[in-house]
Amino acid sequence: MEKQQRTKACKNIELEVVENGVAVISINHPPLNLLSVEVLLSLKENIEEAMRKDNVKAIVITGSRGNFSAGFDVTAFGGSQRRKTRKELGFMSIEFITDTFEAARKPIVAAVEGLALGGGFEIALACHARISTSSAKLGLPELQYGILPGFGGTQRLPRLVGLPKALEMILTSKRVSGEEACSMGLVDAMSPSDRLLGSACRWALDILECRRPWSISLSRTDRLAPLAEARTLLNSARARMRKQNPNVIHPLVCIDVIEHGILCGPRNGLWKEAEALHELRQSDSCRSLVHVFFAKQRTSKIPGITDTGLLPRKIRKVAILGGSLMSSGIATALVFANHYVIMKYMDQKSLENGIDGVKADLEGRLKEGKMTREHYEKACALLRGVLSYDTFKDVDLVIEDMLDVVSLKQQIFADLDECCPPRCIFASTTCIVDLDLLGERMKTCREIVGVHFFSPPTATDLLEIVRTERTSPQVVVDLLNFGRRIRKTPIVVQDCTGFAVRRMCFPYLQAAMFLVQHGADVYQIDKALTSFGMKLGPFRMLDRDGFQSAAVCDVKFLETFQDRSYESNLIPIMRKNNREGESTRQGFYTYNDKGEASPDPEISKYIEMTRSMSGITIKPKLATLSDGEIVEMILFAVLNEACLMISDAVIVKSSDLDVASVLGMGFPEYRGGIIFWSQSVGSEYICSKLEEWSKEYGESFKPCAYLIERASKRCSLVRNGAESKQAKSLL
Repeated sequence: MEKQQRTKACKNIELEVVENGVAVISINHPPLNLLSVEVLLSLKENIEEAMRKDNVKAIVITGSRGNFSAGFDVTAFGGSQRRKTRKELGFMSIEFITDTFEAARKPIVAAVEGLALGGGFEIALACHARISTSSAKLGLPELQYGILPGFGGTQRLPRLVGLPKALEMILTSKRVSGEEACSMGLVDAMSPSDRLLGSACRWALDILECRRPWSISLSRTDRLAPLAEARTLLNSARARMRKQNPNVIHPLVCIDVIEHGILCGPRNGLWKEAEALHELRQSDSCRSLVHVFFAKQRTSKIPGITDTGLLPRKIRKVAILGGSLMSSGIATALVFANHYVIMKYMDQKSLENGIDGVKADLEGRLKEGKMTREHYEKACALLRGVLSYDTFKDVDLVIEDMLDVVSLKQQIFADLDECCPPRCIFASTTCIVDLDLLGERMKTCREIVGVHFFSPPTATDLLEIVRTERTSPQVVVDLLNFGRRIRKTPIVVQDCTGFAVRRMCFPYLQAAMFLVQHGADVYQIDKALTSFGMKLGPFRMLDRDGFQSAAVCDVKFLETFQDRSYESNLIPIMRKNNREGESTRQGFYTYNDKGEASPDPEISKYIEMTRSMSGITIKPKLATLSDGEIVEMILFAVLNEACLMISDAVIVKSSDLDVASVLGMGFPEYRGGIIFWSQSVGSEYICSKLEEWSKEYGESFKPCAYLIERASKRCSLVRNGAESKQAKSLL
């Protein structure tokens, strides 16, 4: 197809009239063709220009450089820029997308390749037809940012694919492939990438000549369920959303907007959508979720390292020295991301169990539809199990995941030093052994870094990269790139006991244990924290991780942080009675065959035993705490530890702790992470409560110097001025 003439070229939109009189309008805002008010106004101008031209018969909308459009720049959802563009972002969906675009007297077809998300996808929905490549990704991710689709997605998607599928896509932010979209009627046809534009142009001309239907998405009713059935579906969706997350309103607002369009007509639904979007952009949830989004982007930016021009070296082949279920999970995550993996075990039975564990994980993902048969077979082919170091001569990264026995780990790294190439990066998953100790038996002066995955590695997005004073900038750059390639959010932390996540979990569990031993109820504590939004309460978290792991960590934490530790013998007593947590179906809860937890009345017996052995008496004030007071006592202790990490430069940026708390310990994302949330409470109040509790209950609640300083200045706990300014603008 030859270009006939270029008639218009705006900054981010290009218009070309090609053979047969089709105007091809391209969104050209690389790399993802993000939308903004400026881009939309340029698009509107070009469409109106094409409408006026006599030599233009039809229009095709596409995106440049392999992407249709990934939607609005997220910066439009928060801060001062949002306030300037509310009207344009909301009401333009009616004035432009509906009354100019969808109501055009010339057919408009979307040629979709790569990403078509959010507002970009909604533009495609308003076209009179959609042609897509099979690998394109289409979806509406707006609920991830605390808002709802604002360009008609709540009204058009249910009319194109039916209410059940539309609710699933919108409420879960699910992306569908072009192939899946075609099967559900979301796109009209598929085309190879090299023929996509030609196919879309022909389809547009076919619409003009009545060989294809001229479909107005907003006017369709054939896919909508009868009213009674629709109400049942919507009420069911509301119940699910309330159960999943009772503290946020935007999913419920979204459902209300969808229902309004069904009951009162799509145009009324569009106005309701615009009004709801205007309100949600100002919500605390939106600000918090936008903050977490950008905080995740910033974790890979390390001053003095990632800004020096260093390029990451490719890590293709990874060896894992296995000793736990975590080893299989790490291997699964790596082969899923197309890395060649060697798994080494000490004996044949352990090796077979490890390999079988990986294959079982992959088979589960295959059955769940998370990978294709081709992807599954390729992943299995990338996995190899060995009992010796013979195949380690060309590995790029070794991950040691053995028991936390110093002498064992030292010997392993001494052996690795003999058989791995000089460029190979040595890493350990330990979070309680000093990394510098591990290399003491090596003949060369290799550096050892930490790579701390979280359980299960295939389902958790966080990766802690632990550096020591000897860690080179090149290795940090290499591992940051590696983390992104295996679809993790990496944060860089300084080597210390517990790193970032476990150090925050330490006071989370310790404060809860203190409260229980002095009169608070185990299950009220867990309920209070989960009602606040934590994924797991402290005692449910202990059960999940296992009491053996808790006991090992307790020893190290009590040794390292003697000044603020509270020692309890409750876990040792429960272990003597064969309670080890979820793995033995008995911990603070009992567990059935499905892994479902139930409170256990026998727990009170063990609590009484530990009180008796320790000479502890119930404190009436702690026995009658409200849920809000429980949340404060536990999370303020966590905040105090976070402040210590900030002052000790364990992390690079305070926002890294927000990411670590959300992805690593289950802090509610819609509250923005532990440090961001503290700004809604106030450093003065936090400090005053900790000082009060430390006088009444001991040193474990004593506020650290950094927190006292920030409170005295009435400052937030954010680490530096630049972050403080940004956080303030979001609040």
